[in-house]
Amino acid sequence: MLLLSNNVHLPDSEIELSAIRAQGAGGQNVNKVSSAVHLRFDIHASSLPPFYKERLLALRDSRITSDGVIIIKAQQYRTQEQNRGDALERLKELILAAIKVEKARRPTKPTLGSKKRRLEGKTQRGSIKAGRGKVEY
Repeated sequence: MLLLSNNVHLPDSEIELSAIRAQGAGGQNVNKVSSAVHLRFDIHASSLPPFYKERLLALRDSRITSDGVIIIKAQQYRTQEQNRGDALERLKELILAAIKVEKARRPTKPTLGSKKRRLEGKTQRGSIKAGRGKVEY
């Protein structure tokens, strides 16, 4: 069971984990051991609240297919157990990032003092550059 918050959790039956062979350069066990983990999670068929589903489906993430399935491949670690934990943690982070509501930004105008300081800096810089010209005798 993946605990997302105090009242929202995902049962293990909704998360499909399968072991696959990891990619990349290997050693003695590269062709024998399936240590990487493929995680598949169907958003539509899950028991998540509707708000969670809407926010997840609205995400523009390459890990979410057009059918609404999240696919995460974990192959960072050498053991299958560590990769399984990593995949579940990444799924949890993705869901929690999707439901986070950002505070609306209200546009503000610069103060009079900041405008004056900016213009004074520009004139000072301009006079420095003007002093770099050719010196005539």
